[in-house]
Amino acid sequence: MNKEKRAEIFRRLQAIDPHPKTELEYDTPFELLVAVVLSAQATDKGVNLATRRLFPVANTPQKILALGEEGLRDYVKTIGLYQSKAKHIIQACKILIDEHGGEVPATREALERLPGVGRKTANVILNVAFGQPTMAVDTHIFRVSNRTGLAPGKTPLEVEKKLLKCVPKEFMQHAHHWLILHGRYTCVARKPKCGECVIADLCDYKDKHV
Repeated sequence: MNKEKRAEIFRRLQAIDPHPKTELEYDTPFELLVAVVLSAQATDKGVNLATRRLFPVANTPQKILALGEEGLRDYVKTIGLYQSKAKHIIQACKILIDEHGGEVPATREALERLPGVGRKTANVILNVAFGQPTMAVDTHIFRVSNRTGLAPGKTPLEVEKKLLKCVPKEFMQHAHHWLILHGRYTCVARKPKCGECVIADLCDYKDKHV
């Protein structure tokens, strides 16, 4: 796919949603961190239901530590893998307090040292909370990048590196949200909605049905 076609893809995605946002509900970088850790293999809707109960009670590392792991589990038990996620969040809170004054760090290295935070989670926090031009490649972005021909790759890291190289700078800040939302609602896994797609004519997918 050539440079002009890539730029046009993002121009069109921007036109239908100029200021895309994560569907996770949060007010602070710490709330976002907790929500993203909880969202692994879970829906944003399910996470939001849990955090609407949790955050009014505990929305800082200190308050979540005060709940304790068992107390935290009670708030997030509706979410898959909640036991390991609660354990990771408690451990992360201790590190944030001991090493970062209770604040969420704004570097990849420090974020990836937190339990439950991998490269994808770190990229989400860097992009959404701190405005850094990163690319958090989840299943939706991986699918859209490969299916459309935008940035094909065999691994999420390969796709991430290609996107960072090929996405025009003026679109980089919001690119990851545009691609996630496109994959979540239009370029869906089983039967992509090609007839409703604003970039169908730019897409290299050989089985598209318009």
